[in-house]
Amino acid sequence: MQFRTQITGTPNNHQIDYKANILLFGSCFTENIHNKLSYFKFNTQSNPFGILFNPKAIETVITNSINNKIYTENDVFSANERWHCFDAHSDLSSNNKTELLNTLNNQVTSTKIGLEKASHLIITLGTAWVYRFSATNKIVGNCHKIPQKQFSKELLSVSEVTESIQNIVTLVKNINPSVHIIFTVSPIRHLKDGFVENSRSKAHLLAGIHHLITTSNSLHYFPSYEIMMDDLRDYRFYTQDMLHPTDIAILYIWEQFSHVWIAPSTQNIQKKVDTVQKGLAHRPFNPSSKQHQQFLTSLDLKIEELQSLYNIRF
Repeated sequence: MQFRTQITGTPNNHQIDYKANILLFGSCFTENIHNKLSYFKFNTQSNPFGILFNPKAIETVITNSINNKIYTENDVFSANERWHCFDAHSDLSSNNKTELLNTLNNQVTSTKIGLEKASHLIITLGTAWVYRFSATNKIVGNCHKIPQKQFSKELLSVSEVTESIQNIVTLVKNINPSVHIIFTVSPIRHLKDGFVENSRSKAHLLAGIHHLITTSNSLHYFPSYEIMMDDLRDYRFYTQDMLHPTDIAILYIWEQFSHVWIAPSTQNIQKKVDTVQKGLAHRPFNPSSKQHQQFLTSLDLKIEELQSLYNIRF
């Protein structure tokens, strides 16, 4: 007897190998996938403007980057003794206004370059709930702990989600027609919005994405949300907050993602990279021992091999 339903995708015809350039945008789960890709030394860049949860926020930073927006003093503000930008996550915030503006404008440049050369663009949508700053009537990417009374909270309709995703696709395809765009919905539960509200939000994201997926063979969907909800389907796969996937759950979803999207030809290289990564993380009892020195020599040879054969750097 089977006591769970398993979701197993079909390997895609445009898989990721070590020649691929991968750019990721989106929610916390984007970072989970990026960390796995980065660990195995794929060419990957994630969230240049920090974690963003809703499609409008992602659309904004992609639009600004492609249009070579120059951030000025009008785009930043001071609150709680730090400088912030509503387009970016607080990870980019700074004690210095000039430093923040330099960071934002550098990210505009690097993001456009990343979009132009990307072979795969992965976008993880977390929620369809958005916050609109009343003073400017603009949807923000992050509220930066500004009092909630200065915002109005809205649920993007399915058509608004679809329109935002279509705008992203059009913008990116105009500068990089061959890129493959992979959409997924974050398995993280946004229960601060409420149980029913979280379900409505995820439903709007799913409907908005699939309205477009059926019309273009260069747009793809990976079922992160469905794997968590219908395959794992157990609270033991959630962390203590009952919202985020555990490391085991993330690993399982990564394995399903690898089955669909990572080329089998990379498996041997991944094993070698994994061996080196574990070696670099090793902490010896006696660093000056002959045995450890031999271990370091062997590790250096493995690193040199990966660098010379595959241009993989540690």
